[in-house]
Amino acid sequence: MKILLSSYAFHPSLGGIESASELLASEFARLGHEVRVLTHSAGADKPEWPFEVFRNPGARALVELVRWCDVFFHNNISLSAAWPLLLVRRPWVIAHQTWIARLDRSQNWQDHLKRFLLRFATNVSISGAVERDIAIPSERIPNPYRDAVFQQLPGVERSRELVFLGRLVSDKGCDLLLDALQRLKGEGVVAGLTIIGAGPEEAGLRSQAQALGVEAQVRFAGPKTGAELAGLLNEHRVLVVPSLWAEPFGIVALEGIACGCVVVGSQEGGLPDAIGACGLTFPNGDAVALAAALRKVLTQEGLLDQLRSGAPEHLAKHTARSVAAAYLAIFERHLS
Repeated sequence: MKILLSSYAFHPSLGGIESASELLASEFARLGHEVRVLTHSAGADKPEWPFEVFRNPGARALVELVRWCDVFFHNNISLSAAWPLLLVRRPWVIAHQTWIARLDRSQNWQDHLKRFLLRFATNVSISGAVERDIAIPSERIPNPYRDAVFQQLPGVERSRELVFLGRLVSDKGCDLLLDALQRLKGEGVVAGLTIIGAGPEEAGLRSQAQALGVEAQVRFAGPKTGAELAGLLNEHRVLVVPSLWAEPFGIVALEGIACGCVVVGSQEGGLPDAIGACGLTFPNGDAVALAAALRKVLTQEGLLDQLRSGAPEHLAKHTARSVAAAYLAIFERHLS
């Protein structure tokens, strides 16, 4: 099968869509299919990739790419990549990775056009929240994580309490986590926090930790990736995902679970789908509720082991192999 995968953002850009696109393209190719990736992201390819990447092709080249494929797969809908389907008829499968809306959830004309065009495609939603948002029949396939990298490592002591992993920007809620940390300290629960990531809010977060009197509990580890990140997650008991906005999914939760962490995350959007039975959720933006959830997992005897027990079954649905197989089953239906 010839699969053309459109991913508006792709390596070296960083994010959940980019990660999912790379994983799926690699797995499709590993299973014997011809794969080409179409993207607007500039940058160098990885030499080990078993697929070709076409970055910002011209109009004629784009039409030829669509003509080449058996299935045109959009990992998130892109109007700039979809127009050749007006000239070349091919099965069109769209995986919805996020809300079809602006950051404030309002919709402009492009969003309305995208929603109209969905009726001409086979639609896949990565979470129940996304499925409800697109308001059109779709199949549910969750996102994959890098199961070859993120796993429990023998010999690593789980000696640290809390870890945050993400961009240091306001909508990720790290400031909320610092507020919760202070509340816990006032109740006699003094927990260490490692902050993994970088971003424009780092200086403000450092100042906030000092102002709240918890700076001695907080370690800024900077950005980490790959095996180094997996090793660091293995040192912690609880991964906190305190996003203020409604996350469409949350691959970071899967990475933490795979490394043996229990996850405490905000409950709007698709993050609860990513957490499953392997953690607790709290209302977005509620520092009191976050502190209560953290107190529970840090002090209630046996709770961490209970929440970790569901990890193998939960993670099995999110391996690259199982997710790719689910997409291939949809592609093959179009070609049978």
